[in-house]
Amino acid sequence: MRHAIAPGTGDPDEFTLGDCSTQRNLSETGREQAAAIGRKLEEAGVKVDVVYSSEWCRARQTAELLGLAPVESASFLNSFFEDRTEAARQNRAFRNKLEELAEEGRKALFVTHQVNITELTGVYPASGEIVLITLDENGEVEPGGSIHE
Repeated sequence: MRHAIAPGTGDPDEFTLGDCSTQRNLSETGREQAAAIGRKLEEAGVKVDVVYSSEWCRARQTAELLGLAPVESASFLNSFFEDRTEAARQNRAFRNKLEELAEEGRKALFVTHQVNITELTGVYPASGEIVLITLDENGEVEPGGSIHE
């Protein structure tokens, strides 16, 4: 899932990962969007065991506002918008987590950023859009459609 609506692009020059006051955050509309998506998923009977989130505040806020399951931070979901050299390493870590979850029979929702989703799937998601993915028999990610408002 791409985080909910957070106006702007990228992050300010003074961005600090652990300090939300230095980041681009969800707008009121984004907070409402995240909570509404969580309600719709719950009403549709979607069950997940865990929600993994980028360490960026806008992703974490989205994950928490969904209200679907416990939220765990996952650095492999962090944005590499400013530094694409991390893309391959992060995608390998993402695939490893998907394989681990599949072996355990667990379902998860991942809240991350547009650049990460596009790199992994080829899909350019809107804010709040959920891209459904599975792993094929070779461990490659296959997009299987999307859910958006």
